[in-house]
Amino acid sequence: MAGQITGREAVLAALLSEQAIEMVLVDREKDTTEIRKLCEQHNIPLEEGSTNDLWRMSADGFVDALALTGRMPHGDLNEVLERGGTIWFFDGVTYSTNLGFAIRCAEVSGADAVILNVEKTHEERRTIRRSSMRADRFIPVVYSTTDEILKAAKTHNIRIVAVEDVGTHGPWDEDLTGDVMLVVGAEKEGISEQVLAAADACVLLPMDGFVPSYNLQVAVSVVAIEALRQRNLKKNT
Repeated sequence: MAGQITGREAVLAALLSEQAIEMVLVDREKDTTEIRKLCEQHNIPLEEGSTNDLWRMSADGFVDALALTGRMPHGDLNEVLERGGTIWFFDGVTYSTNLGFAIRCAEVSGADAVILNVEKTHEERRTIRRSSMRADRFIPVVYSTTDEILKAAKTHNIRIVAVEDVGTHGPWDEDLTGDVMLVVGAEKEGISEQVLAAADACVLLPMDGFVPSYNLQVAVSVVAIEALRQRNLKKNT
């Protein structure tokens, strides 16, 4: 599960002890020469950000450096599915701002990758990145086709759990731990019949209002936090 090492001294100590680090983010306006040298020596990817960027990303306030642990930030479809963990598949979701918010939610909740089956222009991908607070720097975001995604999930023994109004039980009554692909669809069309047919389980969110659909971000948030709760519970028992 993804984690953060916070602060210059803590990041330096982790680098010097050769702790497993996947990426380092440093404040471009501060002197982080020693951290940069160690990252270069150990072939650890390094990103620069503004002071405000580091403040937003930090778990405890203003810092000069942050390190990502427990999650490879890049990879193609087969690589991310081979690694396993919690993977989000946004089936047919086209609205770029919604995708950005959803990617940010997936990253914050400790997911291991995000998969999309829609084509996006360079400008649309920039919109996704901006609305995600550039969270795609820290989590793989993979573009593929539905056929390739389902085939790869089967190859790597990834359970598919769909979130749809035809579900039979709530997400808290389904095991969301282990190697699992969580699927949500576009607000209007929902999850495609092809993906629903391939799903190992289908959960639904209770609704009691007149409008019969939650916003996409609400559905992602509820299931993401429940999956995180279950992973933490399993880790601590």
